[in-house]
Amino acid sequence: MSTPHNAAQPGDFARAVLMPGDPLRARYIAEHFLEQPRLISDIRNIYAYTGSWQGRPVSVMASGMGMPSIGIYSYELFTHFGVEAIIRVGSTGSIVPELHLFDIVLATSSYSESTFARTQNGDESPVQYPSPALTASLRAAGRELGIPLHEGCVHSTDVFYAETANPEVAARRCLCEEMESFALFHNAGATGKQAACLLTVSDDLITHQAITREARERSFEDMMKVALAAAVRV
Repeated sequence: MSTPHNAAQPGDFARAVLMPGDPLRARYIAEHFLEQPRLISDIRNIYAYTGSWQGRPVSVMASGMGMPSIGIYSYELFTHFGVEAIIRVGSTGSIVPELHLFDIVLATSSYSESTFARTQNGDESPVQYPSPALTASLRAAGRELGIPLHEGCVHSTDVFYAETANPEVAARRCLCEEMESFALFHNAGATGKQAACLLTVSDDLITHQAITREARERSFEDMMKVALAAAVRV
């Protein structure tokens, strides 16, 4: 059934959904990776498509920016549209010297100061975790494709322009900054579904190097190959 945020109908979504933040990146993924992609929702210009990869159905839908946005879309996919697994495929800012532009991070945990989980169902934990099986599938896909993945904790923040640093980020050895995985992992746990997160480094917050806006839409091909290989196994 459709919702105020999603015009799709029952059966429109595949069991696995790839979820970038940017609607234009969702459209790019659908048009350049999926076979016979079909637009199934465009409410608020949050594009959702279903097509196939190597003969298996896969969907892609944008999440928008931040935890409130991905919180709405992921929860509805899990509870209204029969989606079993969501793989976030996003960009991130490196905060450690060993990560460089275009490196790929597989999140093994997500730390946040956010009150999202507490407000949603009283979960007080500052750390949320991806689904072990889906994360293992991404790890295996990277190994099979010969694409290196850097694994570790990511910092999922509510504030893009923070004026003070949180010492917990360094204490927990977070690799990078992003804004959605904490809510996604929590929603998967709350609904009994699966979620995982792959991130490509688009900004180096130590050296202040960055990928261009155009490249952010088009340069994440290795991440997409890994994500698609895992998605069709769901």
